[in-house]
Amino acid sequence: MPDAGAPTTPLDSRKLDAVLFDMDGVVTRTASIHAAAWKQTFDTLLKSRSAAANSFLPFDIEVDYRRYVDGKPRLDGVVSFLASRGITLPYGEPDDGPADETIWGLGNRKDRLLQRLLRSRGVEVFETTV
Repeated sequence: MPDAGAPTTPLDSRKLDAVLFDMDGVVTRTASIHAAAWKQTFDTLLKSRSAAANSFLPFDIEVDYRRYVDGKPRLDGVVSFLASRGITLPYGEPDDGPADETIWGLGNRKDRLLQRLLRSRGVEVFETTV
Protein backbone atom coordinates (compact mmCIF):
# COMPACT_ATOMS: atom_id res chain seq x y z
CA MET A 1 0.00 0.00 0.00
CA PRO A 2 1.64 3.28 -1.04
CA ASP A 3 2.27 5.92 1.57
CA ALA A 4 -0.33 8.65 1.04
CA GLY A 5 2.34 11.29 1.59
CA ALA A 6 4.89 9.73 -0.76
CA PRO A 7 5.71 11.70 -3.89
CA THR A 8 4.64 10.15 -7.16
CA THR A 9 6.15 10.48 -10.60
CA PRO A 10 4.26 9.66 -13.79
CA LEU A 11 5.93 6.98 -15.89
CA ASP A 12 6.55 7.55 -19.58
CA SER A 13 6.18 4.11 -21.17
CA ARG A 14 8.21 5.26 -24.18
CA LYS A 15 11.28 5.45 -21.92
CA LEU A 16 10.84 2.03 -20.29
CA ASP A 17 11.98 -1.40 -21.41
CA ALA A 18 10.23 -3.26 -18.59
CA VAL A 19 8.27 -2.76 -15.40
CA LEU A 20 8.19 -5.21 -12.49
CA PHE A 21 5.15 -5.61 -10.27
CA ASP A 22 4.62 -7.70 -7.14
CA MET A 23 8.21 -8.74 -6.51
CA ASP A 24 7.46 -10.53 -3.22
CA GLY A 25 8.86 -14.03 -3.39
CA VAL A 26 10.08 -13.54 -6.96
CA VAL A 27 12.83 -10.94 -6.71
CA THR A 28 12.73 -10.14 -2.99
CA ARG A 29 12.85 -12.36 0.10
CA THR A 30 10.13 -10.77 2.17
CA ALA A 31 8.24 -13.76 3.59
CA SER A 32 9.93 -13.46 6.99
CA ILE A 33 9.15 -9.74 7.18
CA HIS A 34 5.51 -10.34 6.20
CA ALA A 35 5.28 -13.08 8.84
CA ALA A 36 6.75 -10.77 11.50
CA ALA A 37 4.25 -8.03 10.62
CA TRP A 38 1.36 -10.50 10.79
CA LYS A 39 2.61 -11.81 14.16
CA GLN A 40 2.72 -8.30 15.65
CA THR A 41 -0.70 -7.52 14.20
CA PHE A 42 -2.44 -10.64 15.44
CA ASP A 43 -0.63 -10.86 18.79
CA THR A 44 -1.78 -7.34 19.67
CA LEU A 45 -5.39 -8.30 18.96
CA LEU A 46 -5.12 -11.68 20.68
CA LYS A 47 -3.56 -10.17 23.81
CA SER A 48 -6.30 -7.56 24.10
CA ARG A 49 -9.01 -10.19 23.71
CA SER A 50 -7.46 -12.67 26.15
CA ALA A 51 -6.47 -10.23 28.91
CA ALA A 52 -9.57 -10.92 31.00
CA ALA A 53 -9.47 -14.67 30.45
CA ASN A 54 -5.67 -14.88 30.88
CA SER A 55 -5.58 -17.24 27.90
CA PHE A 56 -3.20 -15.62 25.41
CA LEU A 57 -2.19 -18.04 22.66
CA PRO A 58 0.21 -16.20 20.33
CA PHE A 59 0.20 -16.27 16.54
CA ASP A 60 2.60 -19.04 15.50
CA ILE A 61 4.58 -18.21 12.37
CA GLU A 62 5.37 -21.84 11.57
CA VAL A 63 1.78 -23.05 11.93
CA ASP A 64 -0.65 -20.12 11.71
CA TYR A 65 1.17 -18.05 9.09
CA ARG A 66 1.63 -20.97 6.73
CA ARG A 67 -1.83 -22.45 7.24
CA TYR A 68 -4.05 -19.37 7.34
CA VAL A 69 -2.24 -16.36 5.86
CA ASP A 70 0.65 -17.16 3.50
CA GLY A 71 -0.23 -16.88 -0.18
CA LYS A 72 -3.68 -15.40 0.39
CA PRO A 73 -4.92 -11.91 -0.35
CA ARG A 74 -4.50 -9.78 2.78
CA LEU A 75 -8.14 -9.65 3.88
CA ASP A 76 -8.68 -13.34 3.18
CA GLY A 77 -5.71 -14.09 5.43
CA VAL A 78 -7.18 -11.97 8.22
CA VAL A 79 -10.56 -13.70 7.98
CA SER A 80 -9.00 -17.17 7.74
CA PHE A 81 -6.78 -16.74 10.79
CA LEU A 82 -9.48 -15.10 12.91
CA ALA A 83 -11.91 -17.91 12.03
CA SER A 84 -9.32 -20.43 13.22
CA ARG A 85 -9.50 -18.75 16.64
CA GLY A 86 -13.29 -18.37 16.63
CA ILE A 87 -13.08 -14.59 16.24
CA THR A 88 -15.42 -12.64 13.97
CA LEU A 89 -15.02 -8.95 13.27
CA PRO A 90 -16.90 -6.57 10.99
CA TYR A 91 -15.27 -5.96 7.64
CA GLY A 92 -15.23 -2.22 8.09
CA GLU A 93 -14.05 0.07 5.31
CA PRO A 94 -10.83 0.32 3.27
CA ASP A 95 -9.89 3.54 5.06
CA ASP A 96 -10.22 2.06 8.57
CA GLY A 97 -7.31 3.03 10.76
CA PRO A 98 -4.80 0.50 12.07
CA ALA A 99 -6.33 0.74 15.56
CA ASP A 100 -9.80 -0.25 14.32
CA GLU A 101 -10.84 -3.80 15.21
CA THR A 102 -12.17 -4.59 11.76
CA ILE A 103 -10.91 -6.83 8.98
CA TRP A 104 -9.78 -3.76 7.04
CA GLY A 105 -8.27 -2.20 10.18
CA LEU A 106 -6.15 -5.29 10.87
CA GLY A 107 -5.08 -5.49 7.23
CA ASN A 108 -4.09 -1.83 7.31
CA ARG A 109 -2.25 -2.32 10.62
CA LYS A 110 -0.26 -5.17 9.08
CA ASP A 111 0.63 -3.02 6.07
CA ARG A 112 1.88 -0.18 8.29
CA LEU A 113 3.97 -2.59 10.33
CA LEU A 114 5.32 -4.14 7.13
CA GLN A 115 6.39 -0.74 5.80
CA ARG A 116 8.10 0.06 9.11
CA LEU A 117 9.92 -3.30 9.12
CA LEU A 118 11.00 -2.89 5.49
CA ARG A 119 12.46 0.54 6.27
CA SER A 120 14.32 -0.71 9.34
CA ARG A 121 15.50 -4.11 8.06
CA GLY A 122 15.77 -3.54 4.33
CA VAL A 123 14.97 -6.12 1.69
CA GLU A 124 16.99 -9.18 0.78
CA VAL A 125 16.93 -10.23 -2.88
CA PHE A 126 17.25 -13.61 -4.55
CA GLU A 127 20.73 -13.43 -6.07
CA THR A 128 19.73 -15.69 -8.97
CA THR A 129 17.00 -13.25 -9.98
CA VAL A 130 18.98 -10.01 -10.17
